[in-house]
Formats: sequence, structure tokens, C-alpha cells
Amino acid sequence: MLDENIAGLLNQQINKELYSAYLYLDFSNYYYDEGLDGFGNWYKIQAEEERDHAMLILKYMQNNGEKAVLEAIDKPNVEITSHKSVLLAGLKHEQFVTGLIHTIYEAAHSVKDFRTMQFLDWFVKEQGEEENNAETLLKKYELFGDDPKSLYMLDNELGTRVYSAPSLVL
Repeated sequence: MLDENIAGLLNQQINKELYSAYLYLDFSNYYYDEGLDGFGNWYKIQAEEERDHAMLILKYMQNNGEKAVLEAIDKPNVEITSHKSVLLAGLKHEQFVTGLIHTIYEAAHSVKDFRTMQFLDWFVKEQGEEENNAETLLKKYELFGDDPKSLYMLDNELGTRVYSAPSLVL
């Protein structure tokens, strides 16, 4: 059994990860509607990753005798005003999620829940990669986004991204 606070935080994180998937699916739809299918693909894959993050946490809770409670997923509340505003919102959201993961890690550390800390190590590393990817995409857009030919090339690059499910042993 997990500490009650840790179980509650993990359960909240499942729902936050599902919201993240929903948010990124909204971003994907925006870009597909704008004719930027590569950007749409990039965010569609982000949505798949976030869904799988939720599933990993759900499985961890089940493996520890905990029942996850799924809540309603809020409608994404990001106002999309431009191609760049989506990228900025994506980076901001990843930074928010990093904070959530750190909060759970800190709580696990405070009760010496080393198993949960070890489980969360993967998520800590993953969030570093997620923030880096979001920052890199934003920088590339800032460099190339105003030039139609360069934007076309960047969109094509993003269209080559494929999904690879995480292989985390629980």
C-alpha cells in the first residue's frame, strides 16, 4: 500500500496526464486545420505520450494495491492566437507538469517511499526531455517560422516523428 498522500498525488497526476493528452490533441487539431500537418503530427504524438504516461502511473498504482479514480477531463483552456502561441503554451504546460512530478517526488522522499521515488525517476528524466523538446521546437519556429519555405521544411521535419511507446518496467 502506498502512503495516502502519495496515492492521492499519483491519482491526480493520472488525470493531469490525461488532460495533457487532451490539450495536445487540441493543439494537433489546430495545426492540421492550419495545413501544418507536420506540426499536427508532432502534437498528436505528444498526446499519445501523455496518455501512455497516465497509463504507466495507473499501472503503478494497481501494482501497489491502489484504485485510481478517473475524473472528468477539462476542456483545454489555452487561447490559440497564432502558430507560435501554441508552442509557447506547450512549453509552459511542460514546465507545469515538471513541477507536478517534482511535488510527488518530494512527497515520496519525505515519507521515505523509495519505490515510488525510483518509479518517478523515469518521469523526472522524461520531463527534462519534454521541456527540451518544447524549447527546441519554439527556437526553431522563431528562427524559421516567418519564412514560408523554411516553415515548410520545418513542418516536413516534424512530420517524420514517429511514436515509440515507453518501456518502463513496473
